[in-house]
Amino acid sequence: MRSLLSLLLALTGACASAGGGTRPAQAPAPAAPAATPESTSVARPQYPSTYARHPNPPVLIRNATIMTATGQEIPNGSILLKDGRIVAVGAKVDAPTDAVVVDGTGRYVTPGLIDDHSHLGVYAAPGTDAESDGNEATNPVTAEVWAEHSFWPQDPQIPLAIAGGITTIQALPGSANLIGGRSAVLKLIPARTVQEMKFPGARYGLKMACGENPKRVYRMRGGPSTRMGNMAGYRAAFIQAESYRRKWDAWNKDHKGDPPERNLRSESLAEVLRGNMYVQNHCYRADEMAQMLDLAHEFGFKIRSFHHAVESYKIADLLAKEGTSVSVWADWWGFKEEAMDGIQQNAALNQQAGGRPIIHSDDPGGIQRLNQEAAKAMYAGQRSGIPITRDQALRWITANPAWALGLDSIVGTLEPGKMADVVVWSGDPFSVYSKAVQVYNDGWLAYDRTDPAHQPRTDFELGEVPAPGSDR
Repeated sequence: MRSLLSLLLALTGACASAGGGTRPAQAPAPAAPAATPESTSVARPQYPSTYARHPNPPVLIRNATIMTATGQEIPNGSILLKDGRIVAVGAKVDAPTDAVVVDGTGRYVTPGLIDDHSHLGVYAAPGTDAESDGNEATNPVTAEVWAEHSFWPQDPQIPLAIAGGITTIQALPGSANLIGGRSAVLKLIPARTVQEMKFPGARYGLKMACGENPKRVYRMRGGPSTRMGNMAGYRAAFIQAESYRRKWDAWNKDHKGDPPERNLRSESLAEVLRGNMYVQNHCYRADEMAQMLDLAHEFGFKIRSFHHAVESYKIADLLAKEGTSVSVWADWWGFKEEAMDGIQQNAALNQQAGGRPIIHSDDPGGIQRLNQEAAKAMYAGQRSGIPITRDQALRWITANPAWALGLDSIVGTLEPGKMADVVVWSGDPFSVYSKAVQVYNDGWLAYDRTDPAHQPRTDFELGEVPAPGSDR
């Protein structure tokens, strides 16, 4: 493995490193696009978001190190939040008279962290069969199911993730199936319903999975039982979706006659073919990722991100050319055969090749320390001679996952005009000793480590877990 790493380092040493350019933090952010229309049921909205921003007075955080994730780190800087937006970022920012002033001396400020691969809510604590709602393992293709219809807002793991600085997640179905269903992109806030958490205008993702999982789950249940069976299953599903799409696109032009009969499975896949839904593909091996890219070429869609992507360093140049991101772990490997060739420099090598790496969790514990996971991957790259910058590593858990979700014009960096998803850290966020002190979601103080009144709890915990600040 060391010799392979040395060869890859030599081959990629001259490659461009994406995300290293500097952009002034004071420059206006790109205008947010009009919200993507909610998915419709022929002519009616389907399960629309009811998210509403929580009111909060203006906030000025000053005397802090501002890590903008735009190429600029501002020592002794300030950031002003008002009406759910970032108003100003810089060395000196004036506060309105009604602003809450937060002294950030010795502290660091980053964008809110984004986890683009989470199973919070669909595999909720305490982890019994009653909460196991992530895999609809009844057919190799279950594109008709939606993660939001399994999501439990009272999952006690949610407040723990908020306390780790997470402001947005993509909740995904599991990986038992070739095509597992739609994701849910959520603002990570305390809420009564999943609709109250749905990120307004966010595109759905389609969870796909290749490799060992589908063939293991279905080998004794009619297949697939091989990787070639996996590929045939994807192709058959998209062939049906192409026909379905043509029928509906023809009817939508003039609405003549009766509409075609709806098919929920093909409906989701047709949205992928139209470019309205992002493919989020669980895939470990380099050769299989290349196969999946060929599948996407055959049917004319794009894979937004390969998830886990343990061998992505082997084809980092190919992935960068395709514009497909990789959502990886810092150091998980070896827990099954297709994960055997993992290396700690995976994210760094993808960065060096000009790609767009992302550090994800896929774990209710890891999501609480996503900043530390990014730090591990950054330092592993640096120790190997790959000059990963702090800004690039921060983008692995902010701007890059925002792009993977299609939200990079709205969140992921600290720029005027962006949504005020902001974390105040007790120290350098790449230190194992630092903790999130305050978490602002859309400008609202969702969490404050020093104030029990801003430490959310779920109904599940009431009467079971001592309240913050209590003597019990």
